Amino acid sequence: MITETQARAALHTVIDPELDEPITDLGFVRSLEVSGTAVTVHLRLPTSFCSPNFAYLMASDAKDALSALPGAHEVAVFLDDHHDSDLINRGLAADAGYRGTFGHEAEDSLEQLRATFRRKAHTAAMERVLTAMLRAGLPEDELHDVVLADLPPGAATAALLRRREALGLSTGPSAFVLVDDDGNRYPRAEVPLRLRLARSVRISIEGNSHFCRGLLRTRYPESAADQSPVKEKVS
Repeated sequence: MITETQARAALHTVIDPELDEPITDLGFVRSLEVSGTAVTVHLRLPTSFCSPNFAYLMASDAKDALSALPGAHEVAVFLDDHHDSDLINRGLAADAGYRGTFGHEAEDSLEQLRATFRRKAHTAAMERVLTAMLRAGLPEDELHDVVLADLPPGAATAALLRRREALGLSTGPSAFVLVDDDGNRYPRAEVPLRLRLARSVRISIEGNSHFCRGLLRTRYPESAADQSPVKEKVS
């Protein structure tokens, strides 16, 4: 048997790939029912036309996260009120996989999609910690030499480490912070440009998150109670 607390904790590990936030924080979990070894979840999204591949990815990840719980023998995940709900729900029930669900419409693999948004999440997390160091008084030209050991402990640093790990980048204390998606250090002369580009990625992610949260509350007013407060962000 499993508990609702365990099931909700499992769902908290499921991330919206575009917004880089747990679906539980965003209010995407419409309902959760646990009965003995059976778990049933209904998900909702801000609009009926949210990208089908994003929708499938989150629903599939939710099913995988719940199925991995010891004692969860019957897991059912449903996506509500989406234009592809029937198709996605049939695919999930049959464990058909992404390509088995969408057939010829599945042009890119889910792993390609995940990789794209993992890179964006890393870029945003990198910018947050470096901007915080600028605000603490570090000159911009010294950002080139900042290593992970220089970062203060806290949520922002922990988030960066998780995103580096997801990309297979070093999380050792001597690893440089300002790097590209492959872990290569940028030239010192490019620091201002790279920081501006990273800031634009971070602002885009946060702006989309704010917009989608609002759309969800408009579509489902009751979802406001399920959304976690937005954590303070750097500007």
